[in-house]
Amino acid sequence: MSLTDLKVIDVHCHVVSPDRARYPLAPIGGKQSDWSSERPTTPEQLLAAMDEAGVAKAAVVQASTAYGHDSSYLADSITRFPERFTGVFSIDPLAPDALQQMDHWVGRGMTGLRVFTTGSTMPGQQTWLDDERAFPIWEKAGKAKLPIAVQMTADGIPLLLKIVARFPETAFLLDHLARPVITDGPPYVKASSLFDLARHPSIYLKITSRTVEHCQSGQATPATFMPKLVAAFGASRILWGSNFPAHAATLPDILKETMHVLSVLDRADQAMILAGTAERLYPTLK
Repeated sequence: MSLTDLKVIDVHCHVVSPDRARYPLAPIGGKQSDWSSERPTTPEQLLAAMDEAGVAKAAVVQASTAYGHDSSYLADSITRFPERFTGVFSIDPLAPDALQQMDHWVGRGMTGLRVFTTGSTMPGQQTWLDDERAFPIWEKAGKAKLPIAVQMTADGIPLLLKIVARFPETAFLLDHLARPVITDGPPYVKASSLFDLARHPSIYLKITSRTVEHCQSGQATPATFMPKLVAAFGASRILWGSNFPAHAATLPDILKETMHVLSVLDRADQAMILAGTAERLYPTLK
């Protein structure tokens, strides 16, 4: 079932194995997320959900709150279904062997990197983004055209700007738009730090189920938020990710609600957000 006649690529979904013996848990922060415990999702189950929703391909993101920096299950999953998946692995950029780990996961077929600086199992914004020990990772990612997804809050934006200025060739994708407060509604003063990022062309935004919910909460509406976001960044710097199965809804329902929010945009911008930007950043998904 297709919910749109436009091509759809999901750049933020996860797989988690029910087999904890073969794929042992090692959650970042030391505590497994509730969703990964309650809703383990195999690649076959993810594909079934994608087919039901009409999602063509996916950049599957490491489930850091289940496996930390061990992306073995993700690598095994994309190896089995390379025509539908690419993978976004995770490492600790401050680790002494971070460059070797990066080479290892790229060698396993991954085409994106994720760094985890906050989240449900690690509350609070970590302050190591601009640590010089991570500079070799940011530099190498830029030279390799390996986009870096960043799980962060708006509190981390000053640190992000330091590395964006130092490594302008490196693409940084902000998971959940870096979790801004937008429920105050127009002119979205509380999200001013987000909109200030628009002048940096290497910063990209992931619209996820969190964004979809928040732009329909409080004083926010899709009609006032989405055109403002596109006007600031351009649709060519915005991607869509479902956050399935971390989000409890079905993938068809997540996409249906997303299409409702995107309906305030013109068709060309919808097409770019749903697939065009993803194809540019993850060429294997074309």
